[in-house]
Amino acid sequence: MKDVFHISQLIIKRKLNILTNLEKEELERLKQKYPFSSDVKIEDLINKNSLNSAINKEKAWEAIEVKSKLAQRRPKRVFKLLYRSWHKYAAAAVVVGILATTYFFKDNLFITSVEKEVSPTIVNTNTIEPGTDKAVLTLEDGSQISLEKGNNLQTNNAISNGEEIVYKNSDSELVELVYNHLTVPRGGQFVIELSDGTKVWLNSESQLKYPVNFIEGQAREVELVYGEAYFDVSPSSEHNGAKFKVLNKVQEVEVLGTEFNIKAYKNETNVYTTLVEGKVAVNFESTQQYLKPNQQSNLNVKTKNIMVSDVDVYDEISWKEGVFSFDRKPLYEIVKVLSRWYDVEIIFKNTNLKTVKFNGILEKNQSIEEILSIMKSTSINNYVITDKTIILE
Repeated sequence: MKDVFHISQLIIKRKLNILTNLEKEELERLKQKYPFSSDVKIEDLINKNSLNSAINKEKAWEAIEVKSKLAQRRPKRVFKLLYRSWHKYAAAAVVVGILATTYFFKDNLFITSVEKEVSPTIVNTNTIEPGTDKAVLTLEDGSQISLEKGNNLQTNNAISNGEEIVYKNSDSELVELVYNHLTVPRGGQFVIELSDGTKVWLNSESQLKYPVNFIEGQAREVELVYGEAYFDVSPSSEHNGAKFKVLNKVQEVEVLGTEFNIKAYKNETNVYTTLVEGKVAVNFESTQQYLKPNQQSNLNVKTKNIMVSDVDVYDEISWKEGVFSFDRKPLYEIVKVLSRWYDVEIIFKNTNLKTVKFNGILEKNQSIEEILSIMKSTSINNYVITDKTIILE
């Protein structure tokens, strides 16, 4: 019986593209023949060089393949950050991250519970679909244009293919700013490229206010009215030193040229700013807080307190890469994300589930039933779907 440590070594070599032909053949054989059996604790994997382990074979190997595909989508800077964490915990621990991707795990390292006999109840007259590319463009005069995948749009200032909208840089000298709004509903996402070359990814239930063109020499200001957005800012050096600012009703983020994420949803008391590259200053009333890459500020609007901590950037920005990444997130936080993306209402019949923490990676194109089935294999007893409402039991 081959041990998990050896399998993890082969997987790491494959990810680093240093696997020999003989090792490739061995890994393929192990996929078919390795006899998984009982639960394995993460401490055992880290502290022992070898240990016969037991995992749900089908789920484990399926997860490995999905994880490999997801890793290829990640920006290099994020992959390097994750690679350092792999090295930190040694080869034996890497298998944990690989095998626990498309399904959640709680308490024990691997979930091997038998499928529950109770079947979910689905009274689903309205099919729940994953979100897609769509937004509403509101012009200066108040008129609105629906943008969605498959529909093209061309105006004097912008062009859209239904997945993103790109604004042209005006050659004429501007005296007054003209503003547009881009609103992404629940169950939607959209990308906008501003006239200065700054690119913005908008998450579900978000709205951005921005000028059609910027005035040369003046600070470039946009407003995240609400929701979540990822900014890849065009450097100030390309715009005569003009700074870029993202305004929100409670804070201001000032940058010179960088990439960062802001989450400021309606009816939530916390605003999160996560820095990926460069340097930003988060301003709140009389407080100014600078962030370094891989840091996040957490502004509590009620207490007027702002805290800065180190974070795993990939977990915070994975939504723009087509996946949701959760690292020990309580279920009530995960539910917020899923509710926006699938445009559903999720209710806890069993309120004890709210604080249960999960790890896992989900692809955004998965059906809601697939995700609920994954959760059902851990701690959720059952679920009921009625139209656009989901009850967790």
